Amino acid sequence: MTFLIESIITCALFTLFVFLLSRNPVKSIFNYPPAIIERCKTLGLVDDSNKPGGIVFYIKKITALLVFGVLLGLLVRYINHCETFWCGVLTAYALWNVVNWFDAIVLDCIWFCHDSHFIIPGTEDMTAAYHDYWFHIKGSLIGMVLAIPSVLIAGIIVVL
Repeated sequence: MTFLIESIITCALFTLFVFLLSRNPVKSIFNYPPAIIERCKTLGLVDDSNKPGGIVFYIKKITALLVFGVLLGLLVRYINHCETFWCGVLTAYALWNVVNWFDAIVLDCIWFCHDSHFIIPGTEDMTAAYHDYWFHIKGSLIGMVLAIPSVLIAGIIVVL
């Protein structure tokens, strides 16, 4: 029951975070399917200078993975009462994947793909690109792999 409540709360917080970041869709353009990004470039709405990359981008990503790993570790240690490395890793990985797949299915495939709020002016005719469900599913599969460093950190935090 704890894991279910924890999953609901975590998904709700993640949804709030996504909602707040989605107020200006162009700011999150590099989370869009490639065809939409290319159209936005031709419209002059975005250029490659805004594209993620470089040392600062990777430092931010690594820092986020570390922070998320510590938070997951504390969560599974003190809420789920995990006391072993593997309990911490597996519980953290399960929670990560609940949020990951909630993001892919509910937020991306249902909300993003069908809400006009996310349609960038000048790309209204790109319905097929906005409905590219496979783009979001692939992102979730990649997210399952990207979780590994964070959940290993969570396991370490549990045993400390």
